[in-house]
Amino acid sequence: MHFKTRLTNWYSIYKRNLPWRHTKNPYYVWLSEIIMQQTQVKQGLPYYEAFVSSFPTVFDLANAHEEDVLKLWQGLGYYSRARNLHASAKHIAADRNGEFPNTYSEIIKLKGVGDYTASALASICFHEPTAVVDGNVYRVLSRYFGIKTPINSTEGIKEFKKLATTLIDHEHPGDYNQALMEFGAIQCKPKNPDCTVCPFNTSCVALQNDLVDQLPVKLQKTKVTKKHFNFLVLMSSNGRTLFEKRTKKGIWQNLYQFPLIETKGELTADTFKNNPQIEAYFKALPFEYSLFNSKQLVHKLSHQHLYTKFWIIEVDTLPKEGIPISEVKSFPTSILISNFIDAFNFSS
Repeated sequence: MHFKTRLTNWYSIYKRNLPWRHTKNPYYVWLSEIIMQQTQVKQGLPYYEAFVSSFPTVFDLANAHEEDVLKLWQGLGYYSRARNLHASAKHIAADRNGEFPNTYSEIIKLKGVGDYTASALASICFHEPTAVVDGNVYRVLSRYFGIKTPINSTEGIKEFKKLATTLIDHEHPGDYNQALMEFGAIQCKPKNPDCTVCPFNTSCVALQNDLVDQLPVKLQKTKVTKKHFNFLVLMSSNGRTLFEKRTKKGIWQNLYQFPLIETKGELTADTFKNNPQIEAYFKALPFEYSLFNSKQLVHKLSHQHLYTKFWIIEVDTLPKEGIPISEVKSFPTSILISNFIDAFNFSS
């Protein structure tokens, strides 16, 4: 039986019942694709439902305040996705009167949309035979065909895209693309896939040659840098604190946080007060301090590991204008700050 026929037959039986599979509305499919990037379905589904409920049309999303969009996104990570989503919604609403672009060549022009998302939308919503290649697809194709070219190399990206294009079902491109991605997600898993029940177990090159655990091949990641973060959780005698908006470009751009002091090494309770950066921040302002977490919290990002401490600072007067402590939960924050707020019970 042909590869794509066997694949789509499998999909018709085992596909998950997901809300965005019951619509061809490009706005909803677009939301699902952006939210599910680098996110498991069980984690992303509540976010998808929240976005659809809060912003049922592209106009609703376009007219929303960025802080509201970021707050709803909180916990998903990779916040540039949310900012790009919002920017593209504004473009579609203002420049296209709410009409979603309907070809791959137009969809890929949207901010934050790459080859994968444009291919998925074009095929699912507009029946264009554009092949998707994501992590699941790389895994399935590399194992089935026994391809050892690194998937994150320039050569590999071209090779897998070309192969995926030759395999696509031109009559049902959307269903085929979803079938291939779904197969990688729930059958051809990254670790310990159950090959005994795989419909391709008699023709899979990786299985026949004991290469399942070795494919796909990926080039070694870039070196991860280590940083030491010290968040200053100031609490004044009149119940106010400082909460600052990150304006510099980066993964946490436009999110809020407590004042941050980055140091070359770890600060301890003994070295904190005499650190030059701490002295420069407070100047002559008297304060009392305690360490919330004696052990550094390690927050791992793709390119850096943040060794983090939260310092509780009690002052009579804040060094600058603050906000009521009770309001910190209303601001969009990174998951690192959000987890601290929950643990510290800031609302009480």
